[in-house]
Amino acid sequence: MQTTNFGSTGRQVSRLCFGAMGLNFAFGSFDENTLIDGMNQCADRGINMIDTARIYGDSERIVGRFLKQWQGERPFIATKVSPDESGPNSGWGIPNPMEIAYPKGSVTQSVEASLQALDIDCIDLMQLHQYWAQYENEYWLEELLTLKKQGKIRHIGVSIPDHRHDQAIAIVRSGLVDSVQTIINIFDPLAFDSLIPICRQQGVAVIARCVLDEGGLTGLLTPDTQFESSDFRDGYFSSGPLPEYLRRVEALRAYIPEYAESLTELAIRYVLSHPGVTTATISMHVTEQAMENIAIADKGALPQQVFDDIRRHHRWLLNLYERKYFPR
Repeated sequence: MQTTNFGSTGRQVSRLCFGAMGLNFAFGSFDENTLIDGMNQCADRGINMIDTARIYGDSERIVGRFLKQWQGERPFIATKVSPDESGPNSGWGIPNPMEIAYPKGSVTQSVEASLQALDIDCIDLMQLHQYWAQYENEYWLEELLTLKKQGKIRHIGVSIPDHRHDQAIAIVRSGLVDSVQTIINIFDPLAFDSLIPICRQQGVAVIARCVLDEGGLTGLLTPDTQFESSDFRDGYFSSGPLPEYLRRVEALRAYIPEYAESLTELAIRYVLSHPGVTTATISMHVTEQAMENIAIADKGALPQQVFDDIRRHHRWLLNLYERKYFPR
């Protein structure tokens, strides 16, 4: 597994990151011991970064169980501060004021809860899960800096709620954060245009998420695909025009098999082709799929002309989170 510098932190992380959202059964139900075994297999093959969150149900606790069993060097552990979602506006589609999203003291409480769930003394990267540009100079950062001085966290990052990657540009330029997590995939490559070049200038790490667009870019969808009601993807793809989605995915098969053996390979290698992407966090709770993803990452970048062609001709700016944020 290829590794790279995590921004200016001095840490080396794998180009693929174990996305732990699937550990909370967001994408189907799995035996917990099977999940931990899968994490061991990923770690054995060089995945040395795990990205979880306080709001991912039992995910942090399961990661903690894995860490207790793992005999190798401890992975780089990233998690996220939990925002308050109890009011009429969850804060994901339309921002809440800072004092509602993160009341004073709540950031510290969330970090303490994460440390307890993970059963570790220090978290490598603590990210503000629901970051909006107007939060730049607010007290959440003071709380995290205090926790950093106390040795409870090492690095600070922000995670952008949806496709609006430009929310992070000002705070990246400020030099206040070590990383940004944002959506980057074939349909939404806009972070390549401005955010990533600025992150490279500032030595800020970039964590790409939704690389496979919740699985849509793997070709799994058909007109009749249905998911369990507890599955995050239930209602996600129906938020947009499914026939058009399927047409655009089918158009990507023009690159198969000359430049990639599968749509999954095309999607992963496309994102990792850009040197400004530090790591791509992908849900790898299904071991078979995780092994496939690791093999794909080892193949390296796509030819530059293929990357450029996809970037120019296959972008499709559609926010499928709309119904999740604003149910009708």
